[in-house]
Amino acid sequence: MSQFDRTAGADAGTETDAAAKSETDADGDLTAALRTESRVLPAEVFATLGNDTRVDILRALLELGADEAPVSFTDLFERVDIDDSANFNYHLRQLTGHFVKRSDDGYAFRYPGRKVVSAIFTGTLTERAQVGFFPVEGSCYDCDGDLHGWYVDDTLTVGCADCGTIQVSYPFPSGGLDDRTTDELLQAFHHYVRHHYCLAADGVCPECTGAVETTLVRDPDEEDLDVAVEHVCGRCNYRLRSTVGVTLLDHAETLLFFSERGVDLNTEPFWGFDWCVSDERTTVVSEDPLRVRLSLPCGGDELRVVVDGSVDVVETTLVV
Repeated sequence: MSQFDRTAGADAGTETDAAAKSETDADGDLTAALRTESRVLPAEVFATLGNDTRVDILRALLELGADEAPVSFTDLFERVDIDDSANFNYHLRQLTGHFVKRSDDGYAFRYPGRKVVSAIFTGTLTERAQVGFFPVEGSCYDCDGDLHGWYVDDTLTVGCADCGTIQVSYPFPSGGLDDRTTDELLQAFHHYVRHHYCLAADGVCPECTGAVETTLVRDPDEEDLDVAVEHVCGRCNYRLRSTVGVTLLDHAETLLFFSERGVDLNTEPFWGFDWCVSDERTTVVSEDPLRVRLSLPCGGDELRVVVDGSVDVVETTLVV
C-alpha cells in the first residue's frame, strides 16, 4: 500500500468578498458570487503566528476553555505574561477575524485557530519522534513472514521482517504516540488511516473537506499494483492513492459479510487482509470501460465485488 501524496493547492485570494448570505442555484450548488469568503495569503498566516505573544494568547485560549465558552478580555490578559494592555490588545486584534472570533461574551476559537493550536501544542509541528522496530500481530501477505512496525519521519510503517514487503506506510502525527502501548498505537493508527480513506472514498477531503474525485488508475507508474485508486481534492489538491480493497472498508455489504462471519472490519487492522494491502485478489474484468473485481474470502465463503472506473460498486456476488 502506498503512502498518501499531498501537494500544494491553488493560490489563495487576498481580500474578503462582499458580505452576502450563501444561496444555491437551480442545481443545488452554492453560487460562488453570493458566498462570503475570507482568504489570507500563506505568507500572512506565518507572519501573524510568528510572534511569541500571539502564540501565548492561543495557548491561553486553549487553557481557559475557549472551545467550550468565550473567554473574557480580562481573563485572557491576566493569563498571558505581558504588562502592557495596549500591546496585548494589538496582538489579540491580529488574531481576531481569521483565528479568533470576538463576541459580546468574549473571545473563542475559529476553526483555523483551533487547528493551529492542535498542530503546535500536540507536537505536530514542533516535535520529531522515532520508534524502533516492534512486533506487529499478523503475517505478511507475500511470504507469510512476521510483521514489524516502526515510526520515522512522522510516518508509521508496518512491514515484513523477512522479505521487506511493506503492508502499510502512512503519515501519523507524533502526538498519537503519547501515553499508548504499541497495541494501542496500532489500533489508533488503524482508525486514523481507515477514516482518511473512507472520507476520501465518500468524496470528502480529509484535509480541507473539499470535494474529492475518485478514479481507478490502470498500471500506476510508481506502484507495485496493476490497478490503484486515486483520490484528488479539487480544492487543495490533496492526493491519496491506495489499493482498490481499501475503498470497501466502509461498504455496507462488505461490512455485513464479514460481520456475519465474526470479523469486525471497523476494529480489525486492515493491513491483516491481503485484499486491502495488495492486489492479490483483484482482477481486471473489463478494460473499456474499466471494471475491477475483488474476491473477499472469510469463513470459507467469498464475496465478489465489482467496481467501475469511479470506484462505485456495481455488482456483488456471494459464493458459498
